[in-house]
Amino acid sequence: MSPHDDTGEKLPDEKICELVFEAGYNGMAIDLGASDVKKAFELQPLMEKIGLTPLIVAFPKTINSLSDTMKMAKDFGSPFINVIGQVMPISVDGMIPVIRKWIDMADKIGIPIQFETHRNCITNDLYSTLQLLDAIPEMRMCSDLSHYVVDREFWYPLSERDLGMISRILDRSDSFQGRVASRQQIQLQIDFPQHQKWVNLFKDWWYEGIEKWRLRNSEGTCYFLCELGPPEYAMTDKNGKELSNRWEEALNIKLWIEDIWKKSEVNLEKSDKSL
Repeated sequence: MSPHDDTGEKLPDEKICELVFEAGYNGMAIDLGASDVKKAFELQPLMEKIGLTPLIVAFPKTINSLSDTMKMAKDFGSPFINVIGQVMPISVDGMIPVIRKWIDMADKIGIPIQFETHRNCITNDLYSTLQLLDAIPEMRMCSDLSHYVVDREFWYPLSERDLGMISRILDRSDSFQGRVASRQQIQLQIDFPQHQKWVNLFKDWWYEGIEKWRLRNSEGTCYFLCELGPPEYAMTDKNGKELSNRWEEALNIKLWIEDIWKKSEVNLEKSDKSL
C-alpha cells in the first residue's frame, strides 16, 4: 500500500485499513521485512477495530529470534506465522534441523507455521525445497510461485518435469500469494497483452493449489494474499514511475481468486456426484 499513482501520496495507516476493509478483504499482512515490530503494534489495534485479521510475515535472522515473533503472532490472532527464514545453511542436511526447530517452537507456542517459497531465504531454491519436503513430512508451505519462476528461469511453455515440481509444492501448500512473474521479471503488469501467457499459467497454478487444498480440508479457511510489491518489483519507466496501478491489480486478482474458488467448488461437487 505504498504510493502507486502520480500523486505520490502515502496514506495514513487508518486510511489503508479502511480501504482494504471496504474492498472486501478479510485481513492484511504485516510484513516484518518491510517494516518492524513497532509498526506491527501500531497497526494491530487499527486492524482489530475495523475487523481485519492480521497475518504476520516473519524474516528471522536466527533460529531463536523467531520465538518472540511467534508469540506476538499468536497474541495478534494471526491464523499462522508465515516464515521467510534468513537462516540459510548451504546444504539440505544443514537446513533440516533449522526447519524442524522452527516447527517444534511453533508447536510449543501453539501457532501453525508455514514456510514461504521465497528468494534469499532457506526456501530460496526449488530443488532444495523439494528435498526438504521429502525429509520433513510435517513441513507446510505458503506458495508465492513467482520466486521460483524467476529463480529457475522457466522456459514457456513449461516442461512436464517443471510443472511436476511445482505441483509437488502445491501438494504441500496451505496458503497462496498473488504475484505473476515471468522467467525474467518477478512482477508483471497483469493486463499487458505480452504477459497473458504467464497470467494464465499462474491462474492454472492457483486453481490447482486451491482445489488440492479443498480436497485435503473439508472445513477451515484457505488464505490467499494479493501481494504486489512497490518499486522496484515491477518494471518502472525512466522516472521511476510504475507502469500500472497495483491497487487496481490487487482487486482484479481478488476477483480471479473468488472465481477460481467458485469453479473449484462446482467441479468438486460434480466429482462427488459421479462417484
